[in-house]
Amino acid sequence: MCDLPALSLGRAGPGGLIQVNVAGRPPWHSWGDFGRPSGAPFRRETPTMAYKNLLVHIDDGVSCAHRIDAAISLAQAHEAHLTGLVVAADPILPSHLRAEVTTDYLTVVQNQIDQRLAQGEAMFTKAVERAGLAADCRTAHCPAIQIPDLVALNARYADAVILGQRNPDDQNDVSGRAVEDIVMAAGRPALVIPYIGAGETLGRRALVAWDGGREAARAVNDAMPLLERAESVVVLVVNPHKGDHGQEPGADIALHLARHGIKVEAQHLEAKDLSVADALLSRLADEDIDLLVMGAYGHSRLREWALGGVTRQIFAQMTVPVLMSH
Repeated sequence: MCDLPALSLGRAGPGGLIQVNVAGRPPWHSWGDFGRPSGAPFRRETPTMAYKNLLVHIDDGVSCAHRIDAAISLAQAHEAHLTGLVVAADPILPSHLRAEVTTDYLTVVQNQIDQRLAQGEAMFTKAVERAGLAADCRTAHCPAIQIPDLVALNARYADAVILGQRNPDDQNDVSGRAVEDIVMAAGRPALVIPYIGAGETLGRRALVAWDGGREAARAVNDAMPLLERAESVVVLVVNPHKGDHGQEPGADIALHLARHGIKVEAQHLEAKDLSVADALLSRLADEDIDLLVMGAYGHSRLREWALGGVTRQIFAQMTVPVLMSH
């Protein structure tokens, strides 16, 4: 057996902030201070984890440039290689017209596809060259319904994939659920950038939406390269159920993060008059958060479609980049 210091958790203060008490030591207000001598400055250890191979999905959406900028910033922070994947959707032809399509028409269509791919590649290449970043670009086209599978397949050969929130102003044949489908199928963490852009910082102040589930645990692990670089991390449990989160909601995962040298606060929030997603969105604004980390679809997609759910609402209303894992 291991001899561990006697540890107890004081009552949560305002906002559900946990105080930590270790035998013979004063209480601290955040897990990042665990074991730090009184009066000593907090010292961040050098991050031990990093993304080294990133993929960004490029399309002809009006917000794609914001997505590329965020991907470049992330790649620079991690000294990572960045691959741009430009995908164009093939036009939809009704089955009863396919036999009547002429060669000239197919040539025109192919030229249009090639032009869209070339424009996307040029936009990406110009941006990475301006940033002096190691990068390469791939192009592909397929029926719109197959785009999520194509992006997910390429994402499996990267540490993470950068996607964009659906912009309501986009006029194309790609399904509004394409990003959700990629998150579900990729088997890799997805950083989803709001169509308004990522803001001046990405990951300086992070919030982890914690519910103790498998998807949330995977998201925390997948986000570790970002969390290790954050100036502060908040673990937030919204409307915790008794018995599901131990003595203090969020304390166990906060301690796990603290052991990675992360300065972290564990909070819980009772917000019975709000949905969990609304509570998260409100806290993002209140605490000037620039990154949300969460699991995707802890319940079935059918249930969320029928009854509403956190993941679907965040996809629709996100205001900061969201790292999601399933």
